[in-house]
Amino acid sequence: MQTNRFEHPLNEKVRIYLRLEYLIRQMTHASQLSDQWQHQIFFRALFDLLEILDQVQLKTELAKDLEKQRCKLKNWLNIDGVDQNALLELLDSMDMAHHKLIAANRLGQDLRDDRFLSGIKQRFSIPGGSCCFDLPTLHHWLHLPLAHKQNDLSTWLSQLTEMTDALNLWLRFTRESGQLQPQIARAGFFQHTAEDASLLRLQICPSYGVYPMISGHRGRFAIRFIPFEEGATIADTIEFKLAIC
Repeated sequence: MQTNRFEHPLNEKVRIYLRLEYLIRQMTHASQLSDQWQHQIFFRALFDLLEILDQVQLKTELAKDLEKQRCKLKNWLNIDGVDQNALLELLDSMDMAHHKLIAANRLGQDLRDDRFLSGIKQRFSIPGGSCCFDLPTLHHWLHLPLAHKQNDLSTWLSQLTEMTDALNLWLRFTRESGQLQPQIARAGFFQHTAEDASLLRLQICPSYGVYPMISGHRGRFAIRFIPFEEGATIADTIEFKLAIC
């Protein structure tokens, strides 16, 4: 059965992590295509990502969070019923990601220092500012051979590898820490406790014609399902699945 999936962070740090993951996915997807319009999406996502990195001390916080996860996982060593080989493999991955993240330069610094990127970044903050008359340098790059462009895109993405690997591991572990459980919203409303949780994951059948508006923090959260079509009615009971991670 088809389901719509939603995620909602329960603190500001996870909100930033999810935004970074979202931007990295855009960049990765756009870098694999030959369409020059997709390449402009790559640059816009990249500059949004650098803006976030300029505002927060991500490297330190992410390293701390990865180490906390590693300590939690070590508590499962030598416990019956736990796949020890898979656990050791995950611990090794975390050790490596943590080490590389700590050893890395300031996140995104090589991208900030790139002459081509720094030359076009400011214009992307202007509506329509990436037109050829605004950015002839970009227009020239967009018409270079595809192999040349893909090499550049791959190089720029690789300069975020340490952050990407650590972020993906932390989000993977966090998502897997909670299992999807069936729930029922009555009159489009559901609330529950979420002690020490970081993330909500939700699945709902699109046939209900609603989307969730979620509010909350670490202690408690509420979900109100809103009709997508103006004036539409809401089912008395809405079945969905929820994971508190």
